[in-house]
Amino acid sequence: MSQKQFENFTASSLYCEKCKAATPVRERLLLVLPDKEIFDYLCTECGSSVGQREVTAGDKLTAQAMSARRAPAQLLH
Repeated sequence: MSQKQFENFTASSLYCEKCKAATPVRERLLLVLPDKEIFDYLCTECGSSVGQREVTAGDKLTAQAMSARRAPAQLLH
């Protein structure tokens, strides 16, 4: 397996200190900078911030290129 498969993750659940449990999270765009975007993960139960994720401009372009390359293959199935 290639390590490139594991470079970009999006969390679906994280531990919330306030709820004292792992809860589903939603991602909110917090800040847009020239070279990166910062996302905040919010607990869906209480709304508190439980983490952050940064996406650099290079990572974003790579992800877009990969999804564009995958799109025609998905249409065939």
